[in-house]
Amino acid sequence: MKRFHFVAACLLAIPFFTNAQQYTKIHEKAIVVDTHNDFISKSIDNSLSFDQDLRGKAHSDLVRMKLGGVDVQIFSIFCDDRFGKDTAFKFANREIDSLYAIAKRNPDKMMIVRNPRELALAVKKKKLAAMMGVEGGHMIEDDMGKLDSLFNRGVRYMTLTWNNSTSWATSAKEETQGNYHNPKKGLSDFGRQIVRRMNELGMMVDLSHVGEQTFWDAINTTTKPILTSHSSVQRLCPVFRNLNDDQIRAIGKNNGVIQVNFYSGFIDSNYQKRISAFLASHKTEYDSLVALKKEDYEILGFFSKKYPQQSESMRPPLSMLIDHIDYIAKMIGVDHVGLGSDFDGIESAPQGLNGVEDFPLVTKALLERGYSVKDIDKILGGNFIRVFKANMP
Repeated sequence: MKRFHFVAACLLAIPFFTNAQQYTKIHEKAIVVDTHNDFISKSIDNSLSFDQDLRGKAHSDLVRMKLGGVDVQIFSIFCDDRFGKDTAFKFANREIDSLYAIAKRNPDKMMIVRNPRELALAVKKKKLAAMMGVEGGHMIEDDMGKLDSLFNRGVRYMTLTWNNSTSWATSAKEETQGNYHNPKKGLSDFGRQIVRRMNELGMMVDLSHVGEQTFWDAINTTTKPILTSHSSVQRLCPVFRNLNDDQIRAIGKNNGVIQVNFYSGFIDSNYQKRISAFLASHKTEYDSLVALKKEDYEILGFFSKKYPQQSESMRPPLSMLIDHIDYIAKMIGVDHVGLGSDFDGIESAPQGLNGVEDFPLVTKALLERGYSVKDIDKILGGNFIRVFKANMP
């Protein structure tokens, strides 16, 4: 009888092990690309080293990139709106120097890549292909020469704005709030020149963070496919940073790609309500941080570390992230969606996604949702690589 129960238990377990083996194999074989990770600015702010074990301190480190099967990581070159003339470009170069130093210390594990050929070489050699994207056009300080300089140093996309507008482009946050200082919404003539110059160079135009008018001006100016490096779906989660249906359709027509953001607040429409109630219960601490002129992302990061159990309870299920991928794939096709985690730039991601080591869970969820291996390969990285190639001069 005991033998019968043992055999029956083994037979029942076979589908589970088969499924686990299937998704891990699919993930290992795919070229996994994450188009947005904020580790570099976080490492400078918090004195972290990418080649050390940073569990509990950061979403990312070199060993966990390998564990998560990440083949290509685009590191964000980022500073917020407290940086401007004579400081933003300088800080961008400091971050670029930092990434080059990490690669130099780990030549057997990673390499800086500038084009699809080098990307393929890194994947073949089983090294992390490290790329760079500037998050915020304010980092070129209204100087086209600085744009060229960043490209020459290896930057391969630029987000036209962060939350702050530039003199030549309005952001989603400021367009929504109506507090932009530009003469009008959207791109100026100089802004259109920047988009055209990016096309000439082979620098991808990133339309995450930009205002809706800036979006339409840019997509009507570019001659190359665009990407949104870390944006999700407004219909499912109505926040200013997400894309509306008309924008999603336009990206499909442009043959671009939407890299879905993992941030809980861009995935779950009820997350902000939970956060608001949480902050209200810690009003004294919140007010003191506001008085210190801390940015929203810094305040939320502080609270998530100080109150980890409460932060954990507010996270949405992983299925809600897959809903955003599903929505885009069903509207404009599976060729136009990918992954832009925003790890180390967010305080909360869906349950199970605790860091870069957990990317295989996305593959598992896509497989369970009914996506074919071919389509999963596209979502994990193939779609981005297509857009990267299409932007080459």
